[in-house]
Amino acid sequence: MLRYALALPVALTFFAFPAAAQNVNPAGAWVDSYGTSFEFSLCGDGTALCGVLTDIQGKSRTPDNLAYVNKQVVSAQQVASNEWKGTVVFDGAKANATVKQTSPDTIKITGCRAGIFCQTLTFNRV
Repeated sequence: MLRYALALPVALTFFAFPAAAQNVNPAGAWVDSYGTSFEFSLCGDGTALCGVLTDIQGKSRTPDNLAYVNKQVVSAQQVASNEWKGTVVFDGAKANATVKQTSPDTIKITGCRAGIFCQTLTFNRV
């Protein structure tokens, strides 16, 4: 009986990992809680990530940032399943960026300047 009680959690764990390891597709429209939106697509060899800024809202809606609406501002290479590293343009300057798709409907973008000034924004699929 004890053997079966131990086998069930192991079996459930085995079946849970394939679902967690599946690639999700970042292509499509995404928006953050401020109303800033992106259109992401797989580009290059089909594993790179490109992001076009489609609208910007909130405190980030400045003349400098509005100049980038409808332009590609995210360019990143895939480094792991559902994770890309590259650059994002913000306030007229490039910052190092990590983009992680944490679920089918959630992407987190972390941008860092000088390696210490970092900000993470969460975007949800529209």
